[in-house]
Amino acid sequence: MKNLTLENLTKVCSGTYYGSEEFLSREVSSITTDSRKAEEGCLFVPIPGTRVDGHRFIPDVMKKGALCTLSEQPLEQADYPWIQVKSSLQAVKDIAEFYLKQLKIPVVGITGSVGKTSTKEMIASVLKERYRTLKTLGNFNNELGLPLTVFRLREEDEAAVLEMGISNFGEMTRLARIARPDICVITNIGTCHLEFLGDRDGVLKAKTEVFPYVKEGGHIVLNGDDDKLSAIKEYNGIRPVFFGLDPRFPVYADQIEGHGLDSVSCVIHMGEEAFPVTIPVPGRHMVMDALAGACVGQLMGLTAEEIRRGIESVEAISGRFKVIETGKLTIVDDCYNASPISMKGSLGILGDVKGRCVAILGDMGELGPQEASLHEEVGQFAGSCSLAACVCVGPLSRHIAEGIRRVNSGMPVIHEKDVESVISHLGNLVQPGDTVLVKASHFMKFERIVEALQELD
Repeated sequence: MKNLTLENLTKVCSGTYYGSEEFLSREVSSITTDSRKAEEGCLFVPIPGTRVDGHRFIPDVMKKGALCTLSEQPLEQADYPWIQVKSSLQAVKDIAEFYLKQLKIPVVGITGSVGKTSTKEMIASVLKERYRTLKTLGNFNNELGLPLTVFRLREEDEAAVLEMGISNFGEMTRLARIARPDICVITNIGTCHLEFLGDRDGVLKAKTEVFPYVKEGGHIVLNGDDDKLSAIKEYNGIRPVFFGLDPRFPVYADQIEGHGLDSVSCVIHMGEEAFPVTIPVPGRHMVMDALAGACVGQLMGLTAEEIRRGIESVEAISGRFKVIETGKLTIVDDCYNASPISMKGSLGILGDVKGRCVAILGDMGELGPQEASLHEEVGQFAGSCSLAACVCVGPLSRHIAEGIRRVNSGMPVIHEKDVESVISHLGNLVQPGDTVLVKASHFMKFERIVEALQELD
């Protein structure tokens, strides 16, 4: 890994090196916090966890051929190179910041309340049409996940698309210090993590902590349809590039048409150019992801044709509106996470579906003092949708049920206390041929409902 010698690592970590000086000039081949992934020449970073302390695996890792290990604890009998640090987690972040600077690879940093992951996938799909592109995998978007993503980069990579997720003030500052994006993308400012951020103004403040770390000469790309983001006129001389549905934006879309659970199409306008595109993932909200991809692609020199190809080759993500056909049911697995915005977006897609639709909705987390009213708001939206029935699961979701009944007394609504209760009589809640949306925050473990639906006779 470029310039990650043991000597440089010791300096970057503000650590103390122990071992033979002959190893100081050697570069590590990789960095891991998972002892199972240790390999010849790697650096092992033991992270103290609530259940398991990574320090206990140091001897095993070194036997596998690791070049060096960090340690917060003295290693009295060590006969291998090691670096003592005050905090392994801080060391990981410091090393990632240093390493990314060595590579000089263009970085696209993505944040926002909803749609970060799907936007990341879209932008990466666009950029790969011209560049060797590395992207964040899964949910590796926090203060440990971002460094581990950075460590996957190599000198031959030509672009990095990094997702940055936060839930409190100060977190974005720490992430942005590592990523230092050339292009910063913010998808929207919604009602997420209000338990910590208070309100949407708090969310805006926390997300825009990224701005001071945008590189000189860089770009800020914003969803112009978001009222909070549209109010940003410039930052430190950088004028935002807005995308949305307003023809006044430099990148906008019109002629939007949903095609059930298959796709959504539109025409994207970029200045004087315009092109039709079919996004192979359902949902009108995917148009915003495509527009973000078009903005970034244009800023990085791609042609309209390259951008179109990238958008049309994007793939759906497991747990994010994944459509599963069982032969008896069409299951929409959207149970990775949920917020009021994303819940409404998923419900809205069902409006393009022919046939009987059932929604199984669960609690949304980290909404703070407004949690009851925000759940009821989702319920009122659900009540306006063409659902054959709605099953609401969890203590907070009784407010979803109340919201539905408030606006649509004719819609069958069932409130279940927990996942086990739903699964116990799932066969009575759905009918052959139904399209079933399954959505809740991750802590609800709704993947168990998806599994149970697939097993119905």
